[in-house]
Amino acid sequence: MADGKNLRALFLHQLKDTYFAENAILKALPKMAEAASSEELRGALSVHVEETREQVKRLDQVFRLLDEKPEGVTCQAIQGIIAEGQEVMQEFSGSEALDAGLIAAAQAVEHYEITRYGTLLAWARQLGLTEAEGLIKETLVEEENTDELLSELAEEAVNPAAA
Repeated sequence: MADGKNLRALFLHQLKDTYFAENAILKALPKMAEAASSEELRGALSVHVEETREQVKRLDQVFRLLDEKPEGVTCQAIQGIIAEGQEVMQEFSGSEALDAGLIAAAQAVEHYEITRYGTLLAWARQLGLTEAEGLIKETLVEEENTDELLSELAEEAVNPAAA
C-alpha cells in the first residue's frame, strides 16, 4: 500500500471535498431562492441556507476531531451541478417551469450530498470516529429531509403549475 494512503486519508480527502461543496452551495442557494417564484420553494431554499451554515460548522468540528485544519479541495462534481442549475435559471427565467427546474437542480445537489455524507458516515464508523459519526449522521438526516420536502413541493404544487 502506498505510504499514508489508507481509509483515514481517504476520509480526510472526502471531508475536504465535502467542505468545498458545502461552501459552494452556500453561495448558490440564495441565488436559487431569489429566482424562485413559489413562496414555498423560496422558503424551503432559504431554510436550507441556514441548515447548510450549520452543516459547515459540523464539518469544522469533524476537522477539529481529526486535529486537521478545516479546508476544502476543489470539488468539480458540485461545480458542475451548480453550473447546470445556473443554466436552468438563465434558460427558464420568467417561465412557469423555472421552479420545477430549480427543484431539479436543488435535488441534484441534495443527492450528491446524500451520497457524500453516506460514505463519510460509513467510513467514520469503520474508523471508530464515534463523535464524527454523530455529526455526519445529523447532516445526512437533514439532507434527506430536504430532498423529501423538495419532492413534495414538486409533486403537489410546482410541477402541476409548470405543466
